[in-house]
Amino acid sequence: MSKSLRIPPQSCDTFAVLPPNTLNDCIIFGKNSDRPSDEVQEVIYVPATDHPQSSMVRCTYIDVNQVPHTYSVVLSKPSWMWGAEMGANEHGVCIGNEAVWTKIMDSSDNEKKLLGMDLLRLALERSKTAVEALKVITCLIGEYGMGGNCSDTLPNFTYHNSFLIADPSELWILECAGTIWAAERVREGVRNISNELSIRTKIDRKCDHLETFAEDKGLWDPKTPLDFKKIFDTDEFDGPRYEEGRNLLSLFSEGGQFKVTDMFKVLRDHPSGICMSTGSFVTTGSQVSILRKPESGLPSIHWFTATPDPACSIYKPFIFTENIRFPDSVVSPELIMSSLDRRYHLYKLHEKYRMKRANCIALKDKLQKVETKYVNLAEDISQNFVLKMEEASKLFYDAVEEESSLYSDI
Repeated sequence: MSKSLRIPPQSCDTFAVLPPNTLNDCIIFGKNSDRPSDEVQEVIYVPATDHPQSSMVRCTYIDVNQVPHTYSVVLSKPSWMWGAEMGANEHGVCIGNEAVWTKIMDSSDNEKKLLGMDLLRLALERSKTAVEALKVITCLIGEYGMGGNCSDTLPNFTYHNSFLIADPSELWILECAGTIWAAERVREGVRNISNELSIRTKIDRKCDHLETFAEDKGLWDPKTPLDFKKIFDTDEFDGPRYEEGRNLLSLFSEGGQFKVTDMFKVLRDHPSGICMSTGSFVTTGSQVSILRKPESGLPSIHWFTATPDPACSIYKPFIFTENIRFPDSVVSPELIMSSLDRRYHLYKLHEKYRMKRANCIALKDKLQKVETKYVNLAEDISQNFVLKMEEASKLFYDAVEEESSLYSDI
């Protein structure tokens, strides 16, 4: 096994709640991205684009073949890399990824290939459905491989990846041990992933050489069921977070009324370790999405904190529509010469609040009221979407501006 940097099992959780556990039979997605505490995670919007024939796209470390058309995406991403920790596209596809450590990790994982985060962004830009995204990721893994340092400040920080891929109709879990992979389709209820493999014997899709590889490596006896987690997971970081996350989902979804604000609560939970506010790794960004089928006539809504620590951040809504007005204040500035300060305007304002929030009780109440206001406003816009597309186009912008204004007196 390679000498990659190891961290405790306190890094990222991705969740989904499906019918019949949700209010109005939607799918609700959520993710906390836990990254090095000094890393800045920006939120960006990339519009749909047509690309020249035979063009290439530069990912974090390597170039890959570009497709003729990419879909519009909104992404929460470490500012130094091309790829993203989580995001959504105009067709209601959402993806979150997790770091996992497997028995087959070796020195090749340090080679510059596609990061798991690059694969996530490429899939969102190229897929109309969750199963299409699954195909995009697995084909790219086969063609280009997965690997490279996953931090610009920590040396030898490498890992394999798992993905939770959702659209308004279905959910897939994809887990990778290098280029070896298995996928599970989830049809109802609740599902989450954390920093451990979770697919057992229910494997709905897999790479062609999964069994042969596992047998040749001495990891699997063909006389026994093929248990993906048992075969490939190191168990090194298996802990309570995966079970705690599942318990929280089950608790809040009892009665089939789970809604967006319930996912906010899950992602803000400190006792479980889901929300991390101190230490060398913290929750640097958070996303919640409500995914609605096109036949409902209602748009999907995607919520981003665009700031660390969801327990003291507010979720701000984004709806895909035409003529998006997107705030510069959540996008990291272009680095100039030797400057390494990637903090954007909202990040700096929120940073002051985080440092002094114990003395800002009144401000905390105001921020909560702003979040509640935009929960109601986003739903009102979605219920009257045809008439309120212009309001939808600047919804996230307005929420960021209103939040920023509240920090002016700190």
